[in-house]
Formats: sequence, structure tokens, C-alpha cells
Amino acid sequence: MIKLAIGEDHQSLIDGISLLLAEQEEIKLVCTANDGEDLVTQVLKYQPDVVITDIRMPKMDGIEATKHIKNQLPDTGVIAFSMFDQTEAIKQMLDAGASGYVLKNSSLETLKQAIQRVASGETFFDSQIDLSLIEAENNASEKGGLLTKRQVEILRHIALGKTSREIADELFIGVHTVDTHRKNMMRILELKGKGELLRYALERKYDF
Repeated sequence: MIKLAIGEDHQSLIDGISLLLAEQEEIKLVCTANDGEDLVTQVLKYQPDVVITDIRMPKMDGIEATKHIKNQLPDTGVIAFSMFDQTEAIKQMLDAGASGYVLKNSSLETLKQAIQRVASGETFFDSQIDLSLIEAENNASEKGGLLTKRQVEILRHIALGKTSREIADELFIGVHTVDTHRKNMMRILELKGKGELLRYALERKYDF
């Protein structure tokens, strides 16, 4: 019997999963929560084998909740269940200790497979997720570590869609200085063209 916990701020989704899993003899739902803090509390109390958690939740997001759970119950498997398919969101959940990632538009059968695989100590990734992008993001993160604090600050503003003039006004520096930082970041990150720097900034928005 696999003991399961679900963390999800939409109760209707929890109710739907509960109803569908009710017919599964090998899976038993032992606790649910509508926010991250309560999820951690419930999981520590009931100690399920597998936890399904959304990323965006009130009070504490799924990333932080996963860190707390894995820190205190390292043998408990965690599956991210989210609408987000951005590479950085997936990477942050994996770094927090998750063993699986399933998108909310997937079938119940996919979710069941994830629960069974993670319960047995394996990993599971939704077929809609391109794992090669995760590897590419890891490489990009290593490059990102070469950026200065000021460059990371400017990159954050670029992700917000701000122009060089707007960034300069915000940081009280010259437009030429911002443009110079842009050129240096593109060189360090091995990017070509202004559009590539914006794309890189947007893909890493969960870092800021």
C-alpha cells in the first residue's frame, strides 16, 4: 500500500484526484493540504510514502515545502504537479529533492505511474518534459555563476522587459554602462543578439 499526500490550493483538484484514486487499492490518500505550511505539517504527522505538490501555493511554495520535507523525511518521495513547464521551475524542484514532475494537463494514468515509480525509489518525468533542456539549463547556470552582482541585477531588469534607459534610471547609472554590461554578459554567456539575452533572462526568471 502506497500512502499518499497531496498539496494543492485548489480543493476541487484534490477532490477530483481523490475520487479517481479511490478505486486504486494500492494507493491510499492519507492527508491533503491547501498551502505549503500545512502540507509540511501534515506530511510530518502522517509520513506518507509519496507527496504530490503544486509549486505555487499560499504561505509556502512547493519548492520550499519540498526542501523541508526532504530534510526531515529523506525517504519520502516528492512529485511536482504543476502547470509550469519552464525549465528553471523543474530544475528548482529537482534541486529541492523532488523525484518526479508531472504536468496538470496529463492523464490520471500518468499520475498513477509517477506515484508508483517514485514510491519504488525511481524517478518519473512527464513525457511532455524535454529533459535535454534541463541539462542545457544546468550548463547555463554554471555560466551564470560567472556574472557579477551588478550584471545579475541588470539581467533581472531585462527579464522584466525594461529598456537600457529604464534600467539606467532605476540603478542610477549611465545608459552606456548598461549597454556595456549587456555586451559583456552576451560574451560571457556565449549568446548572439539582443533577443538571445532577453530569452536567457526570461528562462531564468525563477532565479531572481
